[in-house]
Amino acid sequence: MVVPVESTGDTSMQLAVDSELHRRLVYGDESALAEAYTAYGSLVRRVAVRVTRSAVAAEDVAQEVFAQLWSRPYAFDARRGSLRSWLSMLAHRRAVDWVRSEARHRKDARADDSALHAIPDAAPGPDEALVDRERSLLLHSALAELPQPQREVVHLAYFAGRTYRQAAVELGIPEGTAKTRLRTALRTLAESLADPPDPALERGA
Repeated sequence: MVVPVESTGDTSMQLAVDSELHRRLVYGDESALAEAYTAYGSLVRRVAVRVTRSAVAAEDVAQEVFAQLWSRPYAFDARRGSLRSWLSMLAHRRAVDWVRSEARHRKDARADDSALHAIPDAAPGPDEALVDRERSLLLHSALAELPQPQREVVHLAYFAGRTYRQAAVELGIPEGTAKTRLRTALRTLAESLADPPDPALERGA
């Protein structure tokens, strides 16, 4: 069992422990990974929580950090520092990536919401009943012409009030796929609804 040496202990001893643990990881010793997680798991989560402000995100970060330690143990060089310091640095980087990813997700969600709101309401208004009726027909016609995968995402996002993330879960597809299908569908619908027919011209006025 690896027992991490705190800052008040012998640094050279800790480096020796890290070096041996690293050697075992390189040789695929699963017990070495378990020992590393026992020794440094709480440290990694603390670092991640400070950055993400989320205990759930910190757990995800910890899983990613130790998954990398297991899959790429050679990325750690015991001659350049302690495993404790390296894992702390890796946790910080992963946590920052998580924060940036969440910011992008929120931005994309706002953009998707704006695009959805740009689609005209299918219900006709009192002053433009005929135009709205035409728009409604166009909307349903355009929806019907969408490929089924895109139509499913639009139905969940526009009519069922789901985000693309929720739609991805319900459809059992990756978030990126759901987002791409939704955006492609919205562009197609926007083009179809860009120039609704003028009722006056239809009557020959």
